[in-house]
Amino acid sequence: PGQFNMLYVFGCGEVPISISSELGNPEILAHTIRAVGNVTQDLAALDRGDMVGVRGPFGTGWPMPACEGKDVLVIAGGLGLAPLRPAIYHLLTGRDRYRRIVILYGARSPADLLFASELRHWQRQPDLDVGITVDNADAGWCGNVGVITPLVATATFEAANTVALVCGPGLMMRFVASTLERRGLAFERIYVSLERNM
Repeated sequence: PGQFNMLYVFGCGEVPISISSELGNPEILAHTIRAVGNVTQDLAALDRGDMVGVRGPFGTGWPMPACEGKDVLVIAGGLGLAPLRPAIYHLLTGRDRYRRIVILYGARSPADLLFASELRHWQRQPDLDVGITVDNADAGWCGNVGVITPLVATATFEAANTVALVCGPGLMMRFVASTLERRGLAFERIYVSLERNM
């Protein structure tokens, strides 16, 4: 969990894209792409059966062994949920090896929430704490509105026995790390990764 591939569109170029598929199904290699540049727009325009180049995997994965026996905070902003999704499934598959699991996720708007049906499913699980917030609500949104740091500030965890996996925009991660440190979480137990696919 946490590695990425270089995806190549022939004649256009390549970009680093996080692997977002469940690791329990090796037949499927999923990537979550936001079409914001030439290469990602060309990737999004591909049809089933079109050719794409794949190099990898690259990068250091999330330190899943360091999470065993501890409370685990999974904190994502925007596209940061995509590279954390395999880590979440890893935690859920071996649920008895971890103490409290807290998933906190923030997005710009309800329409920007990734994996919305999975988020709803995780919220219904009695052994998970899931908090979701959006910067800008629409008429149908009944949840939290605002940045993610208030959710971090009020999350339940034992700071001396917690590991945090954090991925999102740089500014969000800086405020989240600062909030976690104020809550007593040692800096060396906060693992961060900038969101890819931008």
